[in-house]
Amino acid sequence: MRKSRSVGASSQLNGFGKQDAESRRKKKTAEIAQALNVTPADVATLRRMAISEGGLLTDEIRRQVWPRLLNVSVDQIPEELEKVDRDNNKDFNQVLLDVQRSLRRFPPGMPDEQRAGLQEELIDIILQVLVKNPQLHYYQGYHDIVVTFLLVLGERLATALVEKLSTHHLRDFMDPTMDNTTHILNYLMPIIERVNPEVYDFMQQAEVGTIFALSWLITWFGHVLSDFRHVVRLYDFFLACHPLMPIYFAAVIVLHREEEVLECECDMAMMHHLLSRIPEDLPYETLISRAGDLFVQFPPSELARGVHQRSQETAVSTFKDFELASTQQRPDVVLRRRRKEQQLQQRTLEAKHGKVTVVQPTARRLMKLAVMGLTVALGAAALAVVNSALEWAPKLDILFP
Repeated sequence: MRKSRSVGASSQLNGFGKQDAESRRKKKTAEIAQALNVTPADVATLRRMAISEGGLLTDEIRRQVWPRLLNVSVDQIPEELEKVDRDNNKDFNQVLLDVQRSLRRFPPGMPDEQRAGLQEELIDIILQVLVKNPQLHYYQGYHDIVVTFLLVLGERLATALVEKLSTHHLRDFMDPTMDNTTHILNYLMPIIERVNPEVYDFMQQAEVGTIFALSWLITWFGHVLSDFRHVVRLYDFFLACHPLMPIYFAAVIVLHREEEVLECECDMAMMHHLLSRIPEDLPYETLISRAGDLFVQFPPSELARGVHQRSQETAVSTFKDFELASTQQRPDVVLRRRRKEQQLQQRTLEAKHGKVTVVQPTARRLMKLAVMGLTVALGAAALAVVNSALEWAPKLDILFP
């Protein structure tokens, strides 16, 4: 059995400004350590740390926090992974082709021998999950998510987390058809319409659709971002949030590029070409914050009224807008309590300083998001799993060159 290795670029804090960055980094590290050291772990605080500026700071911390965000017990993961019969596996050939084309997903300068070993581990993880869960169907782009977990966590831990992720957050992408994936993509335009009707109307006139965002959604942006630090920062955010958060992040990317969109020729091909290429210099922390704002402003339950309904058939719909495992932490109860606390703090400040202190809406909504973040006692989320004997492997070479 190959020894698992974790070789992810230990992603440094990329969101803090230079001033006081080190002190804030130390403070955040201490808060995370404290949340990890209590029994049981303070998952709410860990979630808030993953969402807030800078995310989880390093891959060493991610190895401790990601399992807790997905409610995976590290102690119960087998030390030795079962061998997979590649010769008689229906997905092996496609998985092999995709993994062989994934060279750019590995750190630059990595020795060929080490990369080849990791690619073998990547194949084993994917096949292991598919064999244990025959209701899941492999799709091109799945390997882009799995390789991120492998690089950060190593083979043993990555296998357990990828399995949990595949049966929950990614479940709809692993159906025998793309119907549920298309349904989730259909949330994109209603978000854009509510925030910027001008951009929405222009995109509608160009008839660009949402296919440009498909690879973003089903790879959690792993396929389209070249900087590994940005990828793991987004994974911190997505793992701490509702499964639909990637579609909100896709929306804020489009909205951030408002000027480019409106200056583009109103033509489907030109618009698709523009939108499908993500700029290298995106302000990720700003966009993460804005995506959180939009989720609280326009929750999936509200957007669903304007989307063609398949809600009872999608696994994502069973999360019920951050329905938490404990009724004491239901979003409405938590938010009302936090709002009262905020109002009390504001009145105290006003009395102390003799002036009105304004809490910016964006900051308030992001606080709500942190409180609302999924407790991912994922077993309690009772996600629907649709069993199917159909064999299906989408051929999306054009989307994943």
